[in-house]
Amino acid sequence: MAYSTAAAPSTRIPRLQIPWPAGGGRSLRRIERWLESEREQLPLWLPVMLGLGIAIWFVSPDPRAWRTAILAATGLGLGAAAIDGRTRLARAVATGALAVAIGVALAWWHAERAAAPVLAHPAVVRFAGVVEQAEPLTARGLVRLTIRPDAGLGLPTRIRVNVDAANVGDTIAPSDRVRPSARLLPPPEAAVPGAYDYARVAWFAGIGATGRAFGPLSVSKSGSEGGAALRDRLTRHITAQLEGSAGGIAAALATGDEGAISQADAEAMRRAGLAHLLSVSGLHITAAVGATMLVVLRLLALWPWLALRVRLPLVAAMAGAAAAIGYTWLTGNQIPTIRSCVAALMVLAAMAMGRQAITLRLVAGGALVVLIGWPDALVGPSFQLSFAAIVSIVAFHEHPRIASLFAAKEDTRVRRVARELLSLLVTGLLVEAALMPIAIYHFHRAGIYGAFANIVAIPLTTFVIMPLEAFALLMDAAGLGAPFWWMTGKAMALLLWIARSVAALPGSAMALATVPASAFALCVGGGLWLALWQSSVRWLGGVPLVAGCLWMAFTPAPDILITGDGRHLAVRTRDGLAVLRDRSGDYVRNMLRETGGGQDDPMLVSDRPEAQCTRDACAIALVRGGRHWRLLATRSAYPLPWEMLRQACAHADIVVSDRRLPARCRPRWLRLDLGVLRRTGGVSIALASQRVVTVRTPEDAHPWVTPPHATPAQTIRYRDVSANPGTRRTHAASFARNPGLLGRGF
Repeated sequence: MAYSTAAAPSTRIPRLQIPWPAGGGRSLRRIERWLESEREQLPLWLPVMLGLGIAIWFVSPDPRAWRTAILAATGLGLGAAAIDGRTRLARAVATGALAVAIGVALAWWHAERAAAPVLAHPAVVRFAGVVEQAEPLTARGLVRLTIRPDAGLGLPTRIRVNVDAANVGDTIAPSDRVRPSARLLPPPEAAVPGAYDYARVAWFAGIGATGRAFGPLSVSKSGSEGGAALRDRLTRHITAQLEGSAGGIAAALATGDEGAISQADAEAMRRAGLAHLLSVSGLHITAAVGATMLVVLRLLALWPWLALRVRLPLVAAMAGAAAAIGYTWLTGNQIPTIRSCVAALMVLAAMAMGRQAITLRLVAGGALVVLIGWPDALVGPSFQLSFAAIVSIVAFHEHPRIASLFAAKEDTRVRRVARELLSLLVTGLLVEAALMPIAIYHFHRAGIYGAFANIVAIPLTTFVIMPLEAFALLMDAAGLGAPFWWMTGKAMALLLWIARSVAALPGSAMALATVPASAFALCVGGGLWLALWQSSVRWLGGVPLVAGCLWMAFTPAPDILITGDGRHLAVRTRDGLAVLRDRSGDYVRNMLRETGGGQDDPMLVSDRPEAQCTRDACAIALVRGGRHWRLLATRSAYPLPWEMLRQACAHADIVVSDRRLPARCRPRWLRLDLGVLRRTGGVSIALASQRVVTVRTPEDAHPWVTPPHATPAQTIRYRDVSANPGTRRTHAASFARNPGLLGRGF
């Protein structure tokens, strides 16, 4: 039999080759050479692309948009791989596009997996359940309980209520059974555009109702002990040794419980740029791991037989890992702490393998782990602040010139200390600059002197306060901790003095109103481009970064802010913000002040010369953009004379009310009554540009916007007490007697 020696025909499918134009081919070859020079940096963009997909899910309105994003990104990735997967550009585009598609799908899946019913409407109920978490808020005289109600009550699966500490009677621990009577509300959405959206946070936490318990609380002790019980006992022990905010900060460092810190001192820490010291994060995990490794390494080195036969740094790293895990467990397994613990474990693993401990690749790996496990963390300030800080620090010190400038040299002690102080100051200024856009976007303010305050506060906390507190707790076992607690108290007093002094400086905090999300996205994109590339192309990131910062800085503050229930309103006057209702609570006033970009406590509209008010309504005259605007707002629950209200509406440009207004109330431009506000949520208005921004959009179908509802099977009913008719007539008469609300005086 004869065999043919001819080669069998190839079954390999040829790749699609695109005949690029000559100029385009040169550009593609130039990009290919650039990517080849940056090949070590390309993996750093994988978590960025995954995060981009997650962000697309959060900003896109509905499932149709989410499916479109997934299909478009997948198609782009597969198309790039099919055209020419051998080039680095095609592989980079394919990998990045598929990561974006995975990010969108991951966020969608995570939100659906967190699905739980939400309370349909406010209700007063009495129910029984098991405590999952107890957080004492000592400074406010409250205890915050997260409760899982018994089945069959028609309530959400998880409820969070505040209880007066005086009504608790005994210490509450997880697994205890309680029977509270409480007024419950659905988790509130953002009150005005740019405010804190608790409804979104509660959705991913599985919390379907919040409220306030009243009356004595019936508690049945479970008898079980766990980390939460240990944490509670440790918190009470620390606050018993140190009074006031000093004890609260000490407890926060040890257990993560910030409830004993007074609101004034917490605000001072925020204004001074030291608030990061209060939440257990990378700084505290690093201190715990470093101290554990140092102690273990020194103790084991005293045993020569062991030191000659065992790699003591590896044993110390294992002890440090155990300390990181134990500290995370003790402080309540909060997501920021878990994130810091994961990063610490990755650093220890790199050290054990003899690799460089802290690199951008390690940071990217930690970000990837967090985004896969908790995609919703991306849109929270904690994730953004922590990773922005660490990325800016590592990228800055990896630069060859910076590395050579601050590298260890054979210098005198004075020059070495000066070089280290300069490194700390420059790094602090860089971190403050990197965190400022994030702080402005989320909190509407940013500290100016934070870098200088942190130069003293961070070493004081890491090398003085935390070791002293650890020694005090250790010596308490033998009853000898009093001297260490005294020294800890003095160090805490110094830390609080720094915070209060810096916060009292003129211009300690820069306040800005709500800024556009697009401006914030430009800042983030430009910052990442600067940090993650190494060639001169990185400087192109300065263009979107500067553009985003300028956009944020020059975004005009809104002239009118209206909460979603229509009850509260803030107007920007010549002298600052003024609120509508005389009895607005501290929370509402602070929220309106922050989102409106105000520095001082808001004034009252009724005290302003440009306003005319009765007990039922206010008419406010404003001048913006060369035009006179007339605003009418109701501010009581009493009915107003129909004909007079109709005439007042006709003379107004904008009418705001927390009730449904009659159809014949027709202002010249905008009517925002209860019916409209239920569809739009809170509203901000810029009069000069006639720009109206709402919390809700009609097409928004995110699960926390349209959640499944739970209706309580039984509620506690109170007899409605009607108002005095004479009072109603008096209020109506006061409205009628003020012609300024109706006619030319308006």
